[in-house]
Amino acid sequence: MTRGGAATAGVAAVGLLLAGCNPGGEGVRSEGSAGTTPVPKGAVHTTPSPSPTARYKKVDAVKLLKDAPKVGPDVKRSLAKPCAADEYPVDVTYASLTGGKVPDVIVNVMTCADSIGIGAYVFRRHEGSPDGYDTVYLDEQPSVYAGVSKGDLEVSKQTYAAGDKVCCPSGEDVTTYHWADGRFSRRGRPYHTDYSKTTADGATPDDGTGTEG
Repeated sequence: MTRGGAATAGVAAVGLLLAGCNPGGEGVRSEGSAGTTPVPKGAVHTTPSPSPTARYKKVDAVKLLKDAPKVGPDVKRSLAKPCAADEYPVDVTYASLTGGKVPDVIVNVMTCADSIGIGAYVFRRHEGSPDGYDTVYLDEQPSVYAGVSKGDLEVSKQTYAAGDKVCCPSGEDVTTYHWADGRFSRRGRPYHTDYSKTTADGATPDDGTGTEG
């Protein structure tokens, strides 16, 4: 189950929803279970761009999340069992964000039913400890999705106005973070995109009536 999207107002109305990017980070690799869930509108897309020189160690992302002290209990509960068979709603991307000797691990957690992002994390390998990771970034506000843009961390959050359905947010906020002095800091100002509520033929994507939602 792969894909993601972060909501501000509106998602709360449907309860606590249990939960990209332009290639540019050198050695970016994207992993995920083989699901067919569509990417929500406006999600930051990750296009796998594996480099033959990139060295990365594939991790058990679910175990990593469950063992990480900083990951919230709601997200951990959402990973108590897979969505179907052995497929968990988790995306994993390996990319060099923090200047370490090995790529960092970007993990996105989503809801099974709607692929709404409920957690975005960056894990950095401990120097000298092959299985140890620090949680150097986290965001657990739906609907969030993290990816890579030109070697920086890019975080997308879908925004909902009153009356928006889960499928159809009103817009998206995107923020870029740069690693410096042992932490991620916001780079530049976030930018916002408002989505059109109609399709090319003038109908709304929800009911086909032609009335904007």
